[in-house]
Amino acid sequence: MATDELVKTTGIANHGGERLPSVDIDSFNIELKDDDGFLGDRASKGAFREILERWRKPLRKTGEDPFGKEPSENISKKTLDSILISDDVEASAVVHSAIEEFAQELAYVTRRFLKTKAWAKTERIVVGGGFRDSRLGELAIARAEIILKAEDFKIDMVPIRHHPDEAGLIGALHLAPSWIFEAYDSILAVDIGGTNIRCGLVETGWKKAKDLSKAKVVKSELWRHADDEPTREGAVKRLTKMLKGLITEAEKDGFKLAPFIGIACPGVINADGSIEKGAQNLPGNWESSKFNLPASLIEGIPAIGEHDTAIVMHNDGVVQGLSEVPFMQDVDRWGVLTIGTGLGNARFTNRHRDSGNGKDRDAAEGKKKAKENNKENNKENNKDSAKAD
Repeated sequence: MATDELVKTTGIANHGGERLPSVDIDSFNIELKDDDGFLGDRASKGAFREILERWRKPLRKTGEDPFGKEPSENISKKTLDSILISDDVEASAVVHSAIEEFAQELAYVTRRFLKTKAWAKTERIVVGGGFRDSRLGELAIARAEIILKAEDFKIDMVPIRHHPDEAGLIGALHLAPSWIFEAYDSILAVDIGGTNIRCGLVETGWKKAKDLSKAKVVKSELWRHADDEPTREGAVKRLTKMLKGLITEAEKDGFKLAPFIGIACPGVINADGSIEKGAQNLPGNWESSKFNLPASLIEGIPAIGEHDTAIVMHNDGVVQGLSEVPFMQDVDRWGVLTIGTGLGNARFTNRHRDSGNGKDRDAAEGKKKAKENNKENNKENNKDSAKAD
């Protein structure tokens, strides 16, 4: 079978693995629910636009809507940010009101995550996704943190450090084993979303900082596949072409490119590289048992340089969170929430190495803990929502 061959070819690590070089993944892609549906829908970028629209309605009835007839979903984040500091007090008040209500929703959703077994004892939450890339997003995150601290939750909420467009590429470095960084100075990374596919050449910066804190995206290419509405096969063909172009550029610019591709992709990723669920916004049926993205890419790019291509794919929320690994070493347990079309989520436990034998402190119980937590989360999802906050 193609999947059997894939595991042998890309045997660096399992796709969607619970154990990575720097962290154990306690859970990811949890789908919590209440009476109104999935909790993530209450803290998405679409939810913010709906809240903004509700605050505009009373003013629209009296003909005093400061935004005129412009639909709320069409007002750019840049415009909303500028209104926050403008002289138009009424427009600024509308945006501040929407931020406050969204912050309450984000705090509610975060509270529910913190009460699951997998997220117990979380010390810090990094918030990423496109919504974070704005002043209004930063204010909503800060306000949600204040709300939770007022309720005695000992939690820090911080915006993701890297630009959200680059975090999903830089995080792919943490899917790779450390020996790659000793021999090579860059990797290829792919961040797949419901609207865009982004590929990047990521420089490790390993010689400057072995914790990868100096990593950066040196070249990238974006394709808005939602505009073209390609077939699944067409999307893979275009992605392969993009990656080949980056390989050529890396060679031309003198990079020592590793024979490794890290992929961030929506959904629950199985160990063989298939997608169990959550890929409904991608072009075509990516959840088909007959489709395997890593295997398809290896067919198109069987080697990089003189070595066979190795690929590791993981959930996009996980990979975006992994970009924060170097900056989370002062805590043990931390999580990521990515505010986009939906609400991505993942919880991590850092793997600390003993100085004596080099073995991981948590080696004996990492996998067992992750499986128990995911099992517990499935039970919690079926609880009556009346028991929620």
